[in-house]
Amino acid sequence: MVKTLYTRLALGLFLLLLAVGLLYTFISLYSLREYNASVNQELHRDLARNLVADRNLVSEGELDRSALKELFALYMTINPSIEIYLLDLDGTILSYSADPARIKRKQVSLEPIRRLMDDMNRYPVLGDDPRSHDRQKVFSVTPVPSADNPEGYLYVVLRGEEYDAAETMARSGQLLELSAWALLVSLAVVMLAGLAVFRLLTRRLTWLTRLVENFEHSDMRHQPATTWRDRRPVVRDEIDYLGATFDDMAARIASQIEQLTEKDAQRRQLVAQVSHDLRTPLASMQGYIESLKLRRDRLSPEEQDRFLDIALKEGRRLSRLVDELFELAALEAREKQPVPEPFPLAELVHDVVQKHGPEARNRQLELAVGGNPEQPLAYADLAMTERVLDNLIGNAIAYSPAGGRIEVVLRQGAGLPEVCVRDSGPGIPERDLPHIFDPFYRGESSDGSGGHAGLGLAIARRIMTMQGGDIRVENGAAGGACFCIRLPVR
Repeated sequence: MVKTLYTRLALGLFLLLLAVGLLYTFISLYSLREYNASVNQELHRDLARNLVADRNLVSEGELDRSALKELFALYMTINPSIEIYLLDLDGTILSYSADPARIKRKQVSLEPIRRLMDDMNRYPVLGDDPRSHDRQKVFSVTPVPSADNPEGYLYVVLRGEEYDAAETMARSGQLLELSAWALLVSLAVVMLAGLAVFRLLTRRLTWLTRLVENFEHSDMRHQPATTWRDRRPVVRDEIDYLGATFDDMAARIASQIEQLTEKDAQRRQLVAQVSHDLRTPLASMQGYIESLKLRRDRLSPEEQDRFLDIALKEGRRLSRLVDELFELAALEAREKQPVPEPFPLAELVHDVVQKHGPEARNRQLELAVGGNPEQPLAYADLAMTERVLDNLIGNAIAYSPAGGRIEVVLRQGAGLPEVCVRDSGPGIPERDLPHIFDPFYRGESSDGSGGHAGLGLAIARRIMTMQGGDIRVENGAAGGACFCIRLPVR
């Protein structure tokens, strides 16, 4: 329980309020003491002078000692809160009204006396207390017998020992109790208000914590059913921003886990497909070579040549498959990056068509270039684009029957240069079109022969994606398949 943010905030608030309350009490008591001293000295600043005048302490320019003793006795009775002392010009105590047993000083400092006499409106000014070696109190003072002919000072301590005793008793009683209750009530009210505010502030953090815990305890494959934005669609402060960020993070984690799961399934499938496709030509090569070795003396030269041609063909097929596998792996790992440059697409198309011309003629196919050669300069990797065109034209030649026609058309799509390769083959079944670019996908062609089982189209799609272009396929209205690539411009 102590580990929760709300509890820590509450404990911190309590300690802070306690410190503030104690500091406030200390400052209040100190200020009250200074205030009472100032008020007391301001009210009684002329007390010493009035005593001299009212009690006729000066007679014919001399201090009347007997009248002074009567004054001591009188004020000890009617006003025990003040203490009266007679000082000489050096501050030595000559006589006093207090209990002699409690007098601890024989002399008081004259510096506070002179400071007050120089400015009677300057208070509080504290002077030495004859009943203590270190305590100071407010006082009233006047020179005697007169200011013109001073022989000493009448020094009146305004808050004597009796006053201190009464004040201590009052503080220890009702005043202290009242102050304690006032402090406790103030702390309780502020504490309750602070706890209510903290509850409002931490309520959203608590809810966000539950969201995080629920997502953590789930399989993290799906975004939480209840999100922060469902309750707080508008970001108003840092907590809302944290909640919205968590929603994005949870969605991203769920998406990444789903992608990892899908990638893992694809990896397993790819391993199985690669094993199958590599095993087939290897088994064929091994079978023909073993037959040739075992039956060489019984095979005619024509049969031996046929066995060798088949083994060589399967070897080339295996080599091409391994090369494509390594090429696709390099593209997926981004080891091969496109180096784009501007180039005229029409020139590249004519070069690739001329390169495949002899193969097309050998298969009795017509290979032609059409469309509008006036295209904007494509901005892509020249070698990678040539690799894609080689694959598309090579596939068109492989799947077109003798006497067919293959047309490479130049055009613009959405202002971008585009090339389409149309063949006159059997076309692609509709159910296979969405998967035609998947690695090792095996479909069935319309003539019942085995469909695509290589990596060329997967490589072509990866290259186009890396270059910022796209590739698509569709079946022609008159038959055959049509592959189109669209390249970006600068």
